[in-house]
Amino acid sequence: MQFEDLKIIEPILKALKEEKYSTPTSIQEKAIPYLLDRKDVLGSAQTGTGKTAAFAIPILQHLYLERQQQNTPRKINALIITPTRELAIQIAESFTTYGRYTGLKNTVIFGGVRQGKQTDAIRNGVDILVATPGRLLDLMDQGYVKLNNIEYFVLDEADNMLDMGFIHDIKKIIAKLPAKRQSLFFSATMPDNIVGLSRTILKNPVKVDVSPISSTADTIQQYLYYTNKSTKGELLNYILEDKKIDQVLLFSRTKHGADRITRNLKKEKIKAAAIHGDKAQNSRQKALQQFKDGEIRVLVATDIAARGIDIDKLKYVINYDVPNIAETYVHRIGRGGRAGDEGVSISICEPEENSYIRDIEKLIDQKIEVIKDNPFPQTEKPMNSKERQEFEKEKNRRKQEFFASRNKSKAAPSKFNRRR
Repeated sequence: MQFEDLKIIEPILKALKEEKYSTPTSIQEKAIPYLLDRKDVLGSAQTGTGKTAAFAIPILQHLYLERQQQNTPRKINALIITPTRELAIQIAESFTTYGRYTGLKNTVIFGGVRQGKQTDAIRNGVDILVATPGRLLDLMDQGYVKLNNIEYFVLDEADNMLDMGFIHDIKKIIAKLPAKRQSLFFSATMPDNIVGLSRTILKNPVKVDVSPISSTADTIQQYLYYTNKSTKGELLNYILEDKKIDQVLLFSRTKHGADRITRNLKKEKIKAAAIHGDKAQNSRQKALQQFKDGEIRVLVATDIAARGIDIDKLKYVINYDVPNIAETYVHRIGRGGRAGDEGVSISICEPEENSYIRDIEKLIDQKIEVIKDNPFPQTEKPMNSKERQEFEKEKNRRKQEFFASRNKSKAAPSKFNRRR
């Protein structure tokens, strides 16, 4: 099937052709006909499956045809909610790309930056608004954004939205939407709480299910180092002694881990920066731009912060922490070697992550090449169930002791305020 077969209008087809889009992905092929038919859609799809185009193209088409019939002042007719700033920016860029010949305007709003430019754009008139929940509610409270004209509503990455604690914000936003609208709901997973939320948003939805990506591109060479937790940093420095590895997107499991890795790399005179949810938006955008410009060699990111990052010609991806969800590995390494270019993925595995590697190899149906020439080999063994139980018990005991001592010190009067 080609995009022409999906009854897409010429202004959008022209933009797609310029982007070298010819064959729709699975979710685009399944969802676009329903969305053009104004059905509500419940979609199970992950980042990287092409779902942004799946909902952006029909929304652009509907709004373009409506504006052809009535030339009224611009109002916010479409709202897309997404959990992270980077993903919001990427979605807005996609609307701009696919809609370049439609005359429609979009803007993106998110927290972490001053609101002036965002409110100016809204005041000047937009058809499509892409937003993160917190900043949207803030601008609604200030009177800059009204949702009474919304005809098309998209809740993207719903499971991540709930994981990040946005459930109450989402419910507040939904309460302000017109009852008569077309709604789209996308989530990578469908646990009970997600299904329950979808029922409050959708009316008689069509279900569109796209299986998680389970294969890696043939152009990506995959390598694996087995090491100990204590030697991960030294092994990373050893790997980066290879000057051919000139631009690396490196994944950390946690925000604190990303900051620690960055500090250690800088001590080794390696230019690095971290991006994650605790970083201010201008700091994140600056780091990303410096990375794209080659001013930073290693960009350290968490999975959520990396959503929406799209870097042309990126060759190297390093998994400093092996993900515990096999599909996440596929998405991570897929950020390198795009558009047929060669890519290289390197994973650094500590004993407790050995089982994750087995899950990944089972998913992708291939063995990852193990590097034998390793100065920091894995000598420790993963804990058995009894050892892990004892470890968790001791960790919890220490945590309780820490909080108990902290609460005790808070309760005690300061030495400067004690009665003498």
